[in-house]
Amino acid sequence: MKIYIDGKYHDRADARISVFDHGLLYGDGVFEGLRIYNGKVFRLSEHVDRLYRSAKAILLEIPLAKEDMERAVIETVKVNAKDSGYIRLIVTRGEGPLGIDPLQCGRPSVIIIVSGIQLYPDEYYQKGIEIVTASSRRISPDSLDPRIKSLNYLNNIMAKLEARQAGCLEAVMLNREGFVAECTGDNIFIVKNKELFTPPSYHGALDGITMRTVIEIAGSLDIRTCEAALTRYDLYNADECFMTGTGAEIAPVIKIDGRQIGDGTPGRTTRQLMDKFRQMVCQ
Repeated sequence: MKIYIDGKYHDRADARISVFDHGLLYGDGVFEGLRIYNGKVFRLSEHVDRLYRSAKAILLEIPLAKEDMERAVIETVKVNAKDSGYIRLIVTRGEGPLGIDPLQCGRPSVIIIVSGIQLYPDEYYQKGIEIVTASSRRISPDSLDPRIKSLNYLNNIMAKLEARQAGCLEAVMLNREGFVAECTGDNIFIVKNKELFTPPSYHGALDGITMRTVIEIAGSLDIRTCEAALTRYDLYNADECFMTGTGAEIAPVIKIDGRQIGDGTPGRTTRQLMDKFRQMVCQ
Protein backbone atom coordinates (compact mmCIF):
# COMPACT_ATOMS: atom_id res chain seq x y z
CA MET A 1 0.00 0.00 0.00
CA LYS A 2 1.28 3.44 -1.01
CA ILE A 3 -0.20 6.44 0.80
CA TYR A 4 -0.12 9.92 -0.67
CA ILE A 5 0.88 12.66 1.77
CA ASP A 6 1.49 16.17 0.41
CA GLY A 7 2.73 15.08 -2.98
CA LYS A 8 4.84 12.10 -1.92
CA TYR A 9 4.10 8.39 -1.57
CA HIS A 10 4.90 6.44 1.60
CA ASP A 11 4.60 2.81 2.60
CA ARG A 12 1.90 2.20 5.18
CA ALA A 13 4.46 1.66 7.96
CA ASP A 14 6.16 4.97 7.14
CA ALA A 15 3.08 7.13 6.52
CA ARG A 16 3.03 9.73 9.30
CA ILE A 17 1.67 13.14 10.18
CA SER A 18 2.76 15.41 13.03
CA VAL A 19 1.20 14.89 16.45
CA PHE A 20 0.68 18.67 16.35
CA ASP A 21 -1.53 18.48 13.25
CA HIS A 22 -4.87 20.07 14.17
CA GLY A 23 -6.69 17.36 12.25
CA LEU A 24 -5.45 14.93 14.91
CA LEU A 25 -5.65 17.30 17.87
CA TYR A 26 -9.07 18.82 17.21
CA GLY A 27 -10.68 17.05 14.25
CA ASP A 28 -10.05 20.23 12.25
CA GLY A 29 -10.28 19.16 8.65
CA VAL A 30 -12.51 17.64 5.99
CA PHE A 31 -12.64 14.37 4.10
CA GLU A 32 -14.35 12.37 1.38
CA GLY A 33 -14.87 8.64 0.92
CA LEU A 34 -14.85 7.44 -2.69
CA ARG A 35 -15.24 4.08 -4.41
CA ILE A 36 -13.25 2.46 -7.20
CA TYR A 37 -15.13 0.28 -9.68
CA ASN A 38 -13.33 -1.41 -12.58
CA GLY A 39 -10.30 0.80 -12.02
CA LYS A 40 -12.37 4.01 -12.25
CA VAL A 41 -13.17 6.42 -9.43
CA PHE A 42 -16.95 6.72 -9.11
CA ARG A 43 -18.32 10.27 -9.23
CA LEU A 44 -14.87 11.76 -8.63
CA SER A 45 -15.77 15.32 -9.63
CA GLU A 46 -18.84 15.34 -7.38
CA HIS A 47 -16.80 14.17 -4.40
CA VAL A 48 -14.01 16.68 -5.02
CA ASP A 49 -16.54 19.49 -5.40
CA ARG A 50 -18.10 18.56 -2.06
CA LEU A 51 -14.67 18.42 -0.44
CA TYR A 52 -13.94 21.96 -1.55
CA ARG A 53 -17.35 23.19 -0.42
CA SER A 54 -16.74 21.67 3.03
CA ALA A 55 -13.31 23.30 3.17
CA LYS A 56 -14.67 26.68 2.13
CA ALA A 57 -17.31 26.51 4.85
CA ILE A 58 -14.63 26.11 7.54
CA LEU A 59 -12.17 28.60 5.95
CA LEU A 60 -9.69 25.85 5.08
CA GLU A 61 -7.57 26.71 2.04
CA ILE A 62 -6.79 23.48 0.19
CA PRO A 63 -3.26 23.79 -1.29
CA LEU A 64 -4.24 22.12 -4.59
CA ALA A 65 -6.51 23.20 -7.42
CA LYS A 66 -9.49 20.91 -8.01
CA GLU A 67 -7.99 19.56 -11.23
CA ASP A 68 -4.72 18.75 -9.45
CA MET A 69 -6.63 17.05 -6.63
CA GLU A 70 -8.49 14.85 -9.10
CA ARG A 71 -5.22 13.92 -10.81
CA ALA A 72 -3.65 13.09 -7.45
CA VAL A 73 -6.54 10.75 -6.60
CA ILE A 74 -6.39 8.99 -9.97
CA GLU A 75 -2.61 8.63 -9.77
CA THR A 76 -2.79 7.19 -6.25
CA VAL A 77 -5.27 4.58 -7.48
CA LYS A 78 -2.87 3.68 -10.31
CA VAL A 79 0.13 3.50 -7.97
CA ASN A 80 -1.79 1.06 -5.79
CA ALA A 81 -3.03 -0.92 -8.82
CA LYS A 82 -6.55 -1.09 -7.40
CA ASP A 83 -9.31 -2.34 -9.66
CA SER A 84 -11.93 -2.03 -6.92
CA GLY A 85 -11.78 -0.55 -3.46
CA TYR A 86 -12.20 2.52 -1.31
CA ILE A 87 -10.42 5.88 -1.18
CA ARG A 88 -10.17 8.13 1.85
CA LEU A 89 -9.30 11.69 0.79
CA ILE A 90 -8.38 13.91 3.74
CA VAL A 91 -7.39 17.55 4.15
CA THR A 92 -6.22 18.57 7.62
CA ARG A 93 -5.69 22.08 8.94
CA GLY A 94 -2.01 21.28 9.27
CA GLU A 95 0.58 21.52 12.01
CA GLY A 96 0.24 24.19 14.66
CA PRO A 97 0.74 24.93 18.36
CA LEU A 98 -1.52 23.58 21.08
CA GLY A 99 -4.70 25.62 21.15
CA ILE A 100 -7.58 25.63 18.73
CA ASP A 101 -6.71 28.81 16.79
CA PRO A 102 -6.57 27.67 13.13
CA LEU A 103 -4.71 30.82 12.07
CA GLN A 104 -1.67 29.53 13.97
CA CYS A 105 -1.39 26.52 11.66
CA GLY A 106 0.90 26.26 8.67
CA ARG A 107 0.17 24.62 5.34
CA PRO A 108 -2.79 22.20 5.29
CA SER A 109 -1.97 18.55 4.57
CA VAL A 110 -3.53 16.42 1.83
CA ILE A 111 -3.67 12.67 2.44
CA ILE A 112 -4.99 10.01 0.05
CA ILE A 113 -5.42 6.41 1.21
CA VAL A 114 -6.45 3.66 -1.21
CA SER A 115 -7.63 0.45 0.42
CA GLY A 116 -10.46 -2.08 0.52
CA ILE A 117 -13.76 -1.81 2.37
CA GLN A 118 -16.75 -3.98 3.22
CA LEU A 119 -19.07 -2.40 5.75
CA TYR A 120 -21.55 -5.25 5.90
CA PRO A 121 -21.26 -8.98 5.11
CA ASP A 122 -22.68 -10.06 1.74
CA GLU A 123 -25.55 -11.94 3.38
CA TYR A 124 -26.98 -8.66 4.73
CA TYR A 125 -27.48 -7.40 1.18
CA GLN A 126 -29.51 -10.52 0.43
CA LYS A 127 -31.46 -10.84 3.69
CA GLY A 128 -31.47 -7.26 5.00
CA ILE A 129 -30.14 -5.50 8.10
CA GLU A 130 -31.69 -4.84 11.50
CA ILE A 131 -31.03 -1.39 12.96
CA VAL A 132 -31.97 0.55 16.09
CA THR A 133 -32.64 4.17 16.98
CA ALA A 134 -29.73 5.75 18.84
CA SER A 135 -30.29 8.00 21.86
CA SER A 136 -27.35 10.13 20.68
CA ARG A 137 -28.91 12.95 18.68
CA ARG A 138 -27.52 14.37 15.46
CA ILE A 139 -25.69 17.68 15.94
CA SER A 140 -28.10 20.47 15.09
CA PRO A 141 -27.58 22.34 11.79
CA ASP A 142 -27.52 25.62 13.74
CA SER A 143 -24.36 24.30 15.45
CA LEU A 144 -22.65 22.55 12.53
CA ASP A 145 -24.07 22.31 9.02
CA PRO A 146 -24.43 18.60 8.16
CA ARG A 147 -23.21 19.32 4.62
CA ILE A 148 -19.72 19.86 6.07
CA LYS A 149 -18.01 16.47 6.00
CA SER A 150 -15.58 17.14 8.83
CA LEU A 151 -13.02 14.93 10.54
CA ASN A 152 -14.95 15.09 13.82
CA TYR A 153 -17.30 12.08 13.82
CA LEU A 154 -17.58 11.51 17.56
CA ASN A 155 -21.33 12.17 17.49
CA ASN A 156 -21.79 9.38 14.91
CA ILE A 157 -19.32 7.11 16.70
CA MET A 158 -21.38 7.29 19.91
CA ALA A 159 -24.47 6.25 17.95
CA LYS A 160 -22.52 3.41 16.32
CA LEU A 161 -21.47 2.19 19.78
CA GLU A 162 -25.13 2.10 20.82
CA ALA A 163 -25.92 -0.01 17.76
CA ARG A 164 -23.16 -2.48 18.52
CA GLN A 165 -24.18 -2.73 22.17
CA ALA A 166 -27.71 -3.53 20.97
CA GLY A 167 -26.34 -6.31 18.77
CA CYS A 168 -26.81 -4.40 15.51
CA LEU A 169 -24.38 -3.04 12.93
CA GLU A 170 -26.09 0.30 12.41
CA ALA A 171 -28.27 2.91 14.09
CA VAL A 172 -30.57 5.64 12.85
CA MET A 173 -30.03 9.07 14.39
CA LEU A 174 -32.70 11.66 15.16
CA ASN A 175 -32.24 15.42 15.38
CA ARG A 176 -33.07 17.31 18.55
CA GLU A 177 -36.68 17.83 17.38
CA GLY A 178 -37.12 14.07 17.02
CA PHE A 179 -37.10 13.92 13.23
CA VAL A 180 -35.05 11.29 11.42
CA ALA A 181 -31.68 12.64 10.24
CA GLU A 182 -29.49 9.81 8.96
CA CYS A 183 -27.70 6.66 10.06
CA THR A 184 -24.21 6.79 11.59
CA GLY A 185 -22.50 6.78 8.20
CA ASP A 186 -25.30 6.50 5.65
CA ASN A 187 -28.39 8.28 4.39
CA ILE A 188 -31.72 6.55 4.92
CA PHE A 189 -34.70 6.10 2.59
CA ILE A 190 -38.15 4.64 3.04
CA VAL A 191 -40.60 3.42 0.41
CA LYS A 192 -44.28 4.16 1.04
CA ASN A 193 -47.02 3.61 -1.54
CA LYS A 194 -44.36 3.16 -4.24
CA GLU A 195 -42.75 6.55 -3.51
CA LEU A 196 -39.30 7.24 -2.03
CA PHE A 197 -38.78 9.54 0.94
CA THR A 198 -35.52 10.69 2.55
CA PRO A 199 -34.76 13.36 5.20
CA PRO A 200 -33.57 16.79 4.00
CA SER A 201 -30.15 18.17 4.94
CA TYR A 202 -31.69 20.79 7.24
CA HIS A 203 -32.89 17.92 9.44
CA GLY A 204 -29.29 16.76 9.87
CA ALA A 205 -28.69 14.53 6.84
CA LEU A 206 -25.50 14.65 4.81
CA ASP A 207 -26.08 15.61 1.19
CA GLY A 208 -24.84 12.20 0.04
CA ILE A 209 -23.33 11.44 -3.36
CA THR A 210 -24.80 7.92 -3.33
CA MET A 211 -28.10 9.36 -2.10
CA ARG A 212 -28.21 11.66 -5.14
CA THR A 213 -27.26 8.76 -7.40
CA VAL A 214 -30.17 6.71 -6.05
CA ILE A 215 -32.56 9.62 -6.66
CA GLU A 216 -31.23 9.82 -10.21
CA ILE A 217 -31.76 6.08 -10.72
CA ALA A 218 -35.26 6.30 -9.22
CA GLY A 219 -36.11 9.03 -11.72
CA SER A 220 -35.05 6.78 -14.59
CA LEU A 221 -37.46 4.15 -13.23
CA ASP A 222 -40.31 6.69 -12.88
CA ILE A 223 -40.22 6.35 -9.10
CA ARG A 224 -41.19 9.61 -7.41
CA THR A 225 -38.73 10.80 -4.76
CA CYS A 226 -39.01 13.65 -2.29
CA GLU A 227 -37.20 14.97 0.77
CA ALA A 228 -39.59 14.92 3.72
CA ALA A 229 -39.74 15.22 7.49
CA LEU A 230 -39.76 11.66 8.83
CA THR A 231 -40.31 10.32 12.33
CA ARG A 232 -39.80 6.87 13.78
CA TYR A 233 -43.51 6.26 13.14
CA ASP A 234 -42.84 6.71 9.42
CA LEU A 235 -39.92 4.29 9.55
CA TYR A 236 -41.89 1.65 11.44
CA ASN A 237 -44.78 1.84 8.98
CA ALA A 238 -42.73 1.98 5.79
CA ASP A 239 -43.28 -0.57 3.06
CA GLU A 240 -39.51 -0.77 2.55
CA CYS A 241 -36.39 0.85 3.98
CA PHE A 242 -32.77 1.04 2.90
CA MET A 243 -29.53 2.91 3.58
CA THR A 244 -27.18 4.49 1.05
CA GLY A 245 -23.54 5.49 1.27
CA THR A 246 -20.21 5.25 -0.48
CA GLY A 247 -19.13 2.31 1.64
CA ALA A 248 -22.54 0.69 2.14
CA GLU A 249 -23.77 1.34 -1.43
CA ILE A 250 -27.47 0.36 -1.07
CA ALA A 251 -28.21 -1.78 2.00
CA PRO A 252 -31.76 -3.02 2.69
CA VAL A 253 -33.20 -2.61 6.21
CA ILE A 254 -35.77 -5.16 7.33
CA LYS A 255 -36.23 -4.36 11.04
CA ILE A 256 -36.01 -1.15 13.11
CA ASP A 257 -36.23 -1.17 16.92
CA GLY A 258 -37.72 -4.65 16.75
CA ARG A 259 -40.44 -3.60 14.27
CA GLN A 260 -40.51 -5.59 11.05
CA ILE A 261 -40.43 -3.47 7.91
CA GLY A 262 -42.81 -4.68 5.20
CA ASP A 263 -42.72 -8.45 4.94
CA GLY A 264 -39.32 -8.66 6.63
CA THR A 265 -37.33 -9.09 3.41
CA PRO A 266 -35.70 -6.58 1.03
CA GLY A 267 -38.55 -5.10 -1.00
CA ARG A 268 -39.13 -4.95 -4.74
CA THR A 269 -38.23 -1.26 -5.13
CA THR A 270 -35.09 -1.66 -3.04
CA ARG A 271 -33.96 -4.60 -5.18
CA GLN A 272 -34.71 -2.67 -8.36
CA LEU A 273 -32.51 0.20 -7.18
CA MET A 274 -29.77 -2.18 -6.05
CA ASP A 275 -29.74 -3.89 -9.44
CA LYS A 276 -29.66 -0.61 -11.37
CA PHE A 277 -26.93 0.78 -9.14
CA ARG A 278 -24.83 -2.33 -9.70
CA GLN A 279 -25.31 -2.04 -13.45
CA MET A 280 -24.28 1.61 -13.32
CA VAL A 281 -21.03 1.07 -11.40
CA CYS A 282 -20.08 -1.98 -13.47
CA GLN A 283 -20.29 -0.10 -16.76
